[in-house]
Amino acid sequence: MSSTPVSKSLHPRNLHLNGYDIKKLSTKNPALKDFVITTPTGKESIDFSNPQAVFELNKGLLKNYYQIDNWSILKNSLCPPIPGRADYVHYVADLLAKDNDGVVPKGFKVKVLDIGTGSSVIYPIIAQRSYQWSAVGTDIELPALNHAQSTLKSNVGLKRDISLRLQEEKNQVFKGIIIPEDRFDAVFCNPPFFKSREDNWQKTTRKFNNLHKDSSKLPVQNFGGHPNELWCEGGEKQFIRTMIYESMDYKEQLGWITTLVSDKDNLKPLIAILEYHKVPKLEIIPMIHGNKSIRILVWKWS
Repeated sequence: MSSTPVSKSLHPRNLHLNGYDIKKLSTKNPALKDFVITTPTGKESIDFSNPQAVFELNKGLLKNYYQIDNWSILKNSLCPPIPGRADYVHYVADLLAKDNDGVVPKGFKVKVLDIGTGSSVIYPIIAQRSYQWSAVGTDIELPALNHAQSTLKSNVGLKRDISLRLQEEKNQVFKGIIIPEDRFDAVFCNPPFFKSREDNWQKTTRKFNNLHKDSSKLPVQNFGGHPNELWCEGGEKQFIRTMIYESMDYKEQLGWITTLVSDKDNLKPLIAILEYHKVPKLEIIPMIHGNKSIRILVWKWS
């Protein structure tokens, strides 16, 4: 098992490495102007605790850097932080370069699978625009896929390179999705974190109370989130455990299998499963976005 050195900055190829040019982004998305604030240091920014502000910032980023003119998410869906999502894509690109003489492969012949793509379909969008890869996005919610499909249809080139599939069994990951003719070079996944609605509420409340000493304020989740985006039976660890075991049935059809892991305590038991089954390639890629640490668990069967 190998581990990439920790960096406090974004990936070197990340287009957002140098921060946000709020003025420029506001010209791309005029709606962003209503949410611009001035920081104590005199710089223009937005209130990142305001989900609408983050949504409008995302629209500006996607239009300016990825030529996405029409993008939205279902009401109360998770609003993905674009720079962090792009980081994940670039680290996966580095993995693919290992199989291509150190050069990141580009073009539609590179095919990736996004587990839980949601209404934002953000990983396929960034992958297609950054490297021209083709992608399949999956989800257990048909309304999310229908919304994502409308985004694909309304932006040049996306519908051609990105397709969507419904996972009809919520406790399955690859089964029911992968068909015999599929061969994916890489898999993306941002799994549900919480074990249940109650677990979600308890941890959200605890986090909110740690940040706000005013007990009269009600805890909120800044970016909402539909149930399937936030929790599943067994939480993150069980979801990834299922992912690992199912991946064994598709060894010949899956290249680099990756997933975000939010809770570092989940790593040890997950790594133990992979090592027990003698996975030949196993890595942990750490990422730090602001004050938040997260890591990518990576494995490959062949």
